[in-house]
Formats: sequence, C-alpha cells, structure tokens
Amino acid sequence: MKPVRYAYGLTSALLIGGAAVSLVTGHPAGAQVAQNDDSRMSTMVPRAGAPSSFADLTEQLAPSVVNISTRQRIEVNANPFAGTPLADMFGRRGRNQPQTREAQSLGSGFIISADGYIVTNNHVVSPNGRGTVEEITVTMPDGTEYDAKLVGNDAASDLAVLKIEGSKPFPFVKFGDSKKTRAGDWVIAIGNPFGLGGTVTSGIVSAVLRNTGGGAYDRYIQTDASINRGNSGGPLFDMQGNVIGINNAIFSPTGGSVGIGFAIPADIAAPIVDKLRAGEEIERGYLGVRIQPVDEDLAASIGLAKNKGEFVQAVEPDAAADKAGIKAGDVVVEVNGNEVTPDQTLSFLIANIAPGTRIPVELYRDGQRRKVNVVVGKRPSEDELARQAQTFDPDGQPTPQENGQGSSMIEDVLGLQAIPLTPQIAGQLGADSDTTGLVIAGVDPSSDAGQKGLARGDIILTANYKAVATVGALEAIVKEAKSSGREAVLLRIQRRGRPATYVAVRLRE
Repeated sequence: MKPVRYAYGLTSALLIGGAAVSLVTGHPAGAQVAQNDDSRMSTMVPRAGAPSSFADLTEQLAPSVVNISTRQRIEVNANPFAGTPLADMFGRRGRNQPQTREAQSLGSGFIISADGYIVTNNHVVSPNGRGTVEEITVTMPDGTEYDAKLVGNDAASDLAVLKIEGSKPFPFVKFGDSKKTRAGDWVIAIGNPFGLGGTVTSGIVSAVLRNTGGGAYDRYIQTDASINRGNSGGPLFDMQGNVIGINNAIFSPTGGSVGIGFAIPADIAAPIVDKLRAGEEIERGYLGVRIQPVDEDLAASIGLAKNKGEFVQAVEPDAAADKAGIKAGDVVVEVNGNEVTPDQTLSFLIANIAPGTRIPVELYRDGQRRKVNVVVGKRPSEDELARQAQTFDPDGQPTPQENGQGSSMIEDVLGLQAIPLTPQIAGQLGADSDTTGLVIAGVDPSSDAGQKGLARGDIILTANYKAVATVGALEAIVKEAKSSGREAVLLRIQRRGRPATYVAVRLRE
C-alpha cells in the first residue's frame, strides 16, 4: 500500500491530481498561530469523548491546512501502438518523436512552523513517470497563493516538505504522539477533496499499525473519516488538535470513500520530516533478503506457530544478511529484541535501524532456534530496488518500466531499445550474473538491426570495441560515430545458448 490505492481489484492510484488520505504525526500541542495563547486554546479544545461539535476545533485548525497544486511537464509515448505487438513496427520515427504534455496534480498539506514549512505526500509534488515539476502553488484557506519551494522529498515514506515565504507568521500545527492512538479514538481530517477547498470530516480510528502489503513503511493508522481525492497529504487530527497522521491511501471498489482510509503515523513521519527539513539524507537499514510471511501451510511444514516470523526465500550475494550467515530457508523470528509479526514486519524493523549498526537476529533453521549478529547495510534507492526486482520476459513486449530506462536517441538512430543489464536480468537470460552490458528490450523490424535479426533479450556487450555498461555509454559511442561520418556501429551481441558474435548495424538518419 503506497500512495493512495484502491482495493478489491485493487486499482492503484496516487492521490495526485486528486485523491489521497489524511495523516497524522506527532510532537506535542494543538493547532497554533505564531502568538497562540495557551489558555485560550485549552478552552477551545473539547474534552475526550464524543464532542457535541467539532466547530471550535475546526476553526482553530483549518487555517493551517493548505491546498497544493503543481504544474508538470510529462514525457509521453507518441507511438499510437504502444503496448501492442505493432509498437516496434510503427515505432518512433519522424512525427512519432517523444512528446511532452502539461499535467497538473492536486492535494493537501499542512503548515508545521510559523516561517512556512509545509508537509505533504511525495506523490502530490512528484511527477508520475518521466517528467519534471515546473511549479508548485500553495493556496491558503483565505485564497492567498504562494509559490512553494520543494525542500526535500522521500519516495519510500511518500513524504515531502515544502517552503513558502510570507510577510507575517503563518498559522501552524504540530505533530502529536501517534503511539498513544487507540482504536475507537475520535479523529478529524481536514483537506481539499476534489479541489473543493477546506473540507472537514470526522470519524474514529478503526485500527492502528495496519499493514497492507509488507513495505518498509507499510504501517498505517486506519480511519473511517471520509477521505477522497485531493485529501492526499492532509492532516489527521486527534481531539487535542495534534497531527497524528498524514492521509495517504484508501481502499475502495469505486475510487470514492467507503470509510477505509489510511494515514502515515506521526511517529513514523515526524523524524523523516525533520531530516528533510534540515536537508539531511534519509538512510535506512537493509538486509538484502527476499522474504514472505509465514502462513499457515508454511508454518505447519516447518513446525512453527503461524503469523510469527518471515521466511527467507533468497539472499542477495555480499549483502548484510549473506555476510552474517543468513540463508535461504531460514525464518527470521526476532530482530534486535523485537518480534517479527504481521504488524511489525522484518522490512519495517530493519528499515528503521541505522546502517552500520550491529544487531542480534534470531532465526529458526533445521528445527532449531539460532542467533546471528548482523551489521545492517544501507538500503538502496527505490529506483535501484525496482531495478533489482525487475523481471524480463524475452518473449514479451517492453514494459512501461523498461520504456522509462530506454533512450529515444538510440531508438531513433539504431532502431532498438536498450536498457541496463542487471544481475537479475542476466540470470533470466542465462548469462553470468557479473556480465556487463545492455539488454535489448525491443527492435523496430524495419530498421537495419531488425533486418539483421537482433531481437529482444539479446545482450549488447560492446559497441565499436568499447564496453557499454550504461545506455549513456552507447549513446556517446553512437554520437561519436555519427560525428566521424561513419554510417554504422559494430555491436558485439550475446544471445542465450550461442557464442558472442559481432554485428554491424547501420545508423538511421
């Protein structure tokens, strides 16, 4: 469960352009203006229990909740046959050059300091796919608009911090202690659903520490307060006016609110926000294992209690787990004194340990409980993790992810799409994991490369006798050949089950 997604089918949808979930996070206090009077505030905040009205609390908090809109420039695939078997035949040539279009997103945020720092979701202010954000506008409840600067963002936690400048102090709210949140507590969400402007909804906390998919930060506060498109990045408040969560996602069969919303807990968000605000790098722990929950059948097969621990399916060579002696088939049951459970996953526990920390890890192996010491590694970027997890079907069509790694220049001049060769893809193609080069993801049959039999799944080892470990390296070689007046480049191609061969490919104008 990341940004906002919908269940039952689940149609995954970021709440940019619109939908999302309010969330709460925390330190002390309620909504404040720079010169708030504490005694006045104590009379305005209702006591715990079912309040007769949320009006006073809403009046106090609403000025700190803002509308966030962005203007983006997105690169789109101009090939009308994209995603079909005809994509290569009618690929990018002439009028089918890559094009860009303008896009917009809409969400919510909240001010956390009198000098204008704002918290929102990363997906509200980041383009979906290729593109750049050209403008971020923050609109206050009174309609005043400010140009905002992106101070920092973090895709893994889906958090971002913005900054606006004003001539006078801004109203702001503070994070609360979400660890004290209990199922059944009253909460209110304030945001801008469907761009309607300041809208308040109320409900209760339906569940705490809700795990929806196993990601490193997949722990949410679940609420039945109505959350819709445009609420993304907005605050979820407790009855003392503290932000206990940041609205981030919903489950819905239709795309509308059905009373199942999710907010990033304040105790997770606040430390990340502090680092983003200070310009610090977000570093997370990493083991380097591929895992799955211990379900009933798996537990029965190895003699363990179900819903305890996580099963190691594979171990990344030379990563922290491998160096500590963790093996495929082990069940990790405890990390640094904390039990691994569905609510406290291995990914979550490790991600929140600083890289370089030495910790005890308890395993279940061959019917016995064992303990190993692990020096936690540094978690790669989300893009790198996505590349590591990438699968490659030699008989399939280029995926949207592969399209995002290619080069329009290589497609136009050589008539093929090349993407980086990862150890995972190399293994799927029958090559050694340490093979360096590029893998061909698609070929235009009308190009010289297509006419000479180059195909998806072929590996480019060299171009004009030079190694090509990156798409940029191949681009540079092609540009050099064109500037030298050459009409072709010499590629060394490795195909599964065959020795490497040289193929001269003519360049297109």
